[in-house]
Amino acid sequence: MTTPPTGAGPADATAGAEAGAASAAGGAGVTAGGAGAAGPGSPGGGAGPAGATPKPRHSPWLVLSVLCLGFFMILLDTTIVNIAIPDMIDRLHASLDQILWVLNAYILVYAVLLITAGRLGDLYGPKQLFMIGLVIFTLASAACGFAQNPTQLIAARVAQGIGGALLTPQTLSVLTMIFPPEKRGAAFGIWGAVAGVATVAGPTLGGFIVTHWGWSWIFFVNVPVGAVALVMAAFVMPNLKLNRRHRLDLLGTVLVTIGLFLLTYGLIEGQPHNWGKVWGAVTITEVIVAGVVVLAVFLLQQYLQRAGEPLVPFAIFRNRNFSVMNFVVSSIGFGMLGLFLPLVIYLQSVLGLSALQAGLTVAPMSLVSMFLAPVAGRMSDRFDGKYILLVGLSLFAGGMGIVLASAHPDTTRLQLLPGLLVAGVGLGMTFAPLQTVAMHDIEPRMAGAASGLINTTRQLGAVIGSASVGALLQNQLAIKLSAAAKEHATALPEQFRAQFIAGFSHASGSNLEVGAGQSGVNVGANVPEAVRKVITDTFHEGFTNAMRASLILPIALMGVAALSCLLAKSKDRGRETGPPAPTGEADAEPAAHAAA
Repeated sequence: MTTPPTGAGPADATAGAEAGAASAAGGAGVTAGGAGAAGPGSPGGGAGPAGATPKPRHSPWLVLSVLCLGFFMILLDTTIVNIAIPDMIDRLHASLDQILWVLNAYILVYAVLLITAGRLGDLYGPKQLFMIGLVIFTLASAACGFAQNPTQLIAARVAQGIGGALLTPQTLSVLTMIFPPEKRGAAFGIWGAVAGVATVAGPTLGGFIVTHWGWSWIFFVNVPVGAVALVMAAFVMPNLKLNRRHRLDLLGTVLVTIGLFLLTYGLIEGQPHNWGKVWGAVTITEVIVAGVVVLAVFLLQQYLQRAGEPLVPFAIFRNRNFSVMNFVVSSIGFGMLGLFLPLVIYLQSVLGLSALQAGLTVAPMSLVSMFLAPVAGRMSDRFDGKYILLVGLSLFAGGMGIVLASAHPDTTRLQLLPGLLVAGVGLGMTFAPLQTVAMHDIEPRMAGAASGLINTTRQLGAVIGSASVGALLQNQLAIKLSAAAKEHATALPEQFRAQFIAGFSHASGSNLEVGAGQSGVNVGANVPEAVRKVITDTFHEGFTNAMRASLILPIALMGVAALSCLLAKSKDRGRETGPPAPTGEADAEPAAHAAA
């Protein structure tokens, strides 16, 4: 998440000029294309005439469009799945904790494999890994659509996670290689705009699809998108490969996979098992502790072999901005996924909106974000990106706080609009500056590892956020629904009160029904209409109060992330071209212009 020096190598070297920008960023030793052109500092690399710049096979901006199409498909899938949660619960007869696994099985596998996938991109080339990921993700999407029960859907989501993990690190890695530092902000701005398009298309398109054809078609829509992206990638993406051969750290891969799995599994399954026993005598607490211990062993193992080929190059973290942005991006992942899971259920199960109406409700936030992202990208090229990011995160947290304050059982969609618009402005000022600040001084030889790391921390933050807010929501539902039931029980005839209070008091992730239009508890078909109304009102009040309490956590963390931006180093006005190239400016500067 480099190329032949100017004038060097065979005339048919593929995309030599596109990868040449990496020389200006301080990298060396990357071949571009099938001819095996050697980079400066690599065996066989010649200097060549200083003024001769090879013509690129494809513009870096065209390559960016292919990368964005694959990235679009990944994000579209995430947002579409969120809007389809209530319909999945209805049609698959799934419980809330099963739906959490539909979301988190994908994110868990995705987060666990990103670091390894970034290193595999360094080893075999980002183009190859990008295309393999596209194939797996597209086929897995079809399998998701054909799933007949929650178990099959979860298994297919695991396969989607594998494909997504192989694809995602390659996008940031290639962008870092083919664009010089002074143009990366604009490139990341377009990348962020694509995120905005996917965010708005997901809820809106997903809502339309779910309303008219059902949840399975939200996965089938990935198939044509994946096919188009695969064909374009085959013909447009440069075949960038490092001349220095990397080795895959197998022991590190095993340790990080086990550690991340145990940690995220424990967080996801904690509330459904009442934080007690989960595997025989093994408790949830022991699973989480074991995960933390294994990750600590992984970090120690990585440190001990830091002079070799570790999965996590510790040298990357000497860059303060990269380290700070890893915390920020994990907080964003935590906040975004943690915020939208309860909100989607609230819009459909409490306000009674259809999936399409719910998608249109959050669409203004995504539209504002989509239009602001390119502007924020260009601004981060000209000004200090950390301050743009600070303002963006503050506005996003503030906007969601306004949404939270506006959320009541009888709230209208119009009353939610001001907070969503403020959050959209903040979101649009987040993605491009973050990537610009994080990757500005990263050497291209570490781009794959850096991309894998920053995407891993983002997804790990997302899975911890989803699991934490999901567990907190389930806990708060049991408390708030019980309290609301006791308050409303006096409105019922005496013979219904005990059943009424018991039903809500025992509500949990395994028996709580939060599909579209459901009241939360199955009370049977023979309950009088007046009683049904009391039950519905009780659920609406209890869920809204539980959501409001649960969402304080992600909003507060976003505020902390905003303040942490101040720890990043300010942009050096005297240096706009990244780390110095090892072969000097004479070779680096012409190559940089090839990507302009």
